[in-house]
Amino acid sequence: MFKEFKQFAFRGNMVDLAVGIVVGTAFRDIINALVKDVLTPIIGAVIGEVPDFANLSFVINKSRFMYGDLINTSITFALIFFALFFFVVRPMNMLVEHTKKTAPLTKKCPECLSEIPLGAKRCSYCRQVVA
Repeated sequence: MFKEFKQFAFRGNMVDLAVGIVVGTAFRDIINALVKDVLTPIIGAVIGEVPDFANLSFVINKSRFMYGDLINTSITFALIFFALFFFVVRPMNMLVEHTKKTAPLTKKCPECLSEIPLGAKRCSYCRQVVA
């Protein structure tokens, strides 16, 4: 049973998942700091003060509905979305586009249409001679 657990725990995708979670957690902290320490003060500088809607509420039949925190969280979500898009997604898309412009390393086999290296003289899949 221990051997089976060890095999499960150290399987390649399990370790990759653990690394992804740790990196994702650290990245979340970076994005939250960017929103809290950079973007929110910019909004405060433009508006004159940083808006806080936490105390907004209304009452129906002695039940108090605190909708201000929902507004604050929605604004934070929008800022995080903005930060991710402009500081992560767009630069990564530009990097991917830049790397796509390099010369291809593979070609298609005319017989089976599988990807083979440019220098190949014979397809490794169907064994067809490639000119």
